[in-house]
Amino acid sequence: MSDSERSQERRLERLRRAAVRADSHPNALRATRWVRSRLPGDSRFGDPLSTAGPEGPQLLGRRVSELQPGRASAAHELGLAALQLWQELSEASGRGRGSEQVTLLFADLVGFSSWALAAGDEACVELLRTVGAATESAIRDEGGAVVKRLGDGVMATFAGPEQALAAVFGLRPRLAEVEVAGYRPRMRFGIHCGRPRKLGGDYYGVDVNTAARIMAAADPDQVLLSQPACAGLDEARYRLGRPKRLKAAGAPEDLRVVAVEPGA
Repeated sequence: MSDSERSQERRLERLRRAAVRADSHPNALRATRWVRSRLPGDSRFGDPLSTAGPEGPQLLGRRVSELQPGRASAAHELGLAALQLWQELSEASGRGRGSEQVTLLFADLVGFSSWALAAGDEACVELLRTVGAATESAIRDEGGAVVKRLGDGVMATFAGPEQALAAVFGLRPRLAEVEVAGYRPRMRFGIHCGRPRKLGGDYYGVDVNTAARIMAAADPDQVLLSQPACAGLDEARYRLGRPKRLKAAGAPEDLRVVAVEPGA
């Protein structure tokens, strides 16, 4: 290597070190974090909760987080800031729900675990595939979206309670046609309206827990709605049971639920 080449290499190394020092300087970090706190969206976008999901911002967010250089980095924060803004704009344009009110549906199979012990893995997989296809089709038919699968259950979101009910009432006759190894699937359903926190492709918070507790309190084939969800119904179209207090840990103490069936 010539003297000029060594000299150029030393200059490049000094520039690299200066860039690293500037990138990790406390003032630069404070400035980029201040910018993120003022931008719309989740200022902590980039952690595992916020980047869970199949959409573009989450996928890139996971990749950017994996490229974290092992030190605090202003450039890394700016990259996440751009994705934070993209995520917020995606939600605002209708690909997500942000802080708007949503209707949450939880459903799961009744008696599945005890049947599965005797039926074996092959029959279980066949049943879950058949039920999963029917469930997702019923949800999509009413404009809903599957948030995630929960073993033998599902969580979905809808624009309103009537769409969620239409999905449930459309699903039940489809389930009645299914039989695998002597098991005829029956599901229980819980519906609640609220403003859960959306992180990545999932939802979190009290409203999500409440919807799950409502489902757990339902009998086989029964649909339980919270009173807040019932407030959005055209009651002439349904038969509503008597409101009962939901006695479940993790749910609001004053919450009442109502059993709902299609009207005559």
